[in-house]
Amino acid sequence: MSNFKLYSKYYDLLYKNKNYFAEANYVMTLAKKYKKNIQNFLELGCGTGNHAEIICEQGFEVIGIERSTEMVAIAKQKNIKNFNAIVADITSFHVDKKFDIAISLFHVISYLTDNNDLINCFKTINKHLNTEGIFIFDVWYSPAVYIQKPETRVKRMSDENIDVIRIAESLIHFNQNVVDVNYNIIIQDKTTQLTNTYTEKHPMRHFSIPEIELLAALTNFKIIQTEEFETGKTPSENTWGVCFVLQKI
Repeated sequence: MSNFKLYSKYYDLLYKNKNYFAEANYVMTLAKKYKKNIQNFLELGCGTGNHAEIICEQGFEVIGIERSTEMVAIAKQKNIKNFNAIVADITSFHVDKKFDIAISLFHVISYLTDNNDLINCFKTINKHLNTEGIFIFDVWYSPAVYIQKPETRVKRMSDENIDVIRIAESLIHFNQNVVDVNYNIIIQDKTTQLTNTYTEKHPMRHFSIPEIELLAALTNFKIIQTEEFETGKTPSENTWGVCFVLQKI
């Protein structure tokens, strides 16, 4: 996505404290619950390969789809065994292979704000899954968005070369089920003390459970599990991220 063009350069720094290990293992546990003898994973929106690296370490092959050329370049630099990242659109990609499990983490599906894009994405994923294949993904949950409302957030991170400040301010579009997350990213070079500022807009769609049920029915899937991401709790107005497990019909 074009909105990750600059952001990708600082992505791993901004999320270096994110628990990719716990998230990847959570998803693998769900996958193994519903599919036996898993051989491979298809990851939609693989970013810089952090989840894929952990999954590959468990002996699985992962093919990643990512629109950001910059993020794919970073992923390839990591030389992750049994992982191949491909620059493509998750709504219309083609891989000459079928998969046991498809995953899409860190609210990637929420970036699809258009109904046709969502339908095309789910149909494309379905086409790439083996019989009774599993699709696991997480999205923003509508009740939490409407009741709690997104807050302005500030994140500060540093490494040996730069200091990064990211300010996130949100604008809710109530009739579209979309929240614009507007990022102001300030980067200071520690050696030169020079500062650069970038702004990016990330439109995020939130979903209700009935919406996903309808989307699944339209694209030859059925929902087999719905829960709060990682905790396994029943979704509520306090749940920002809901995990859905779909099975190919």
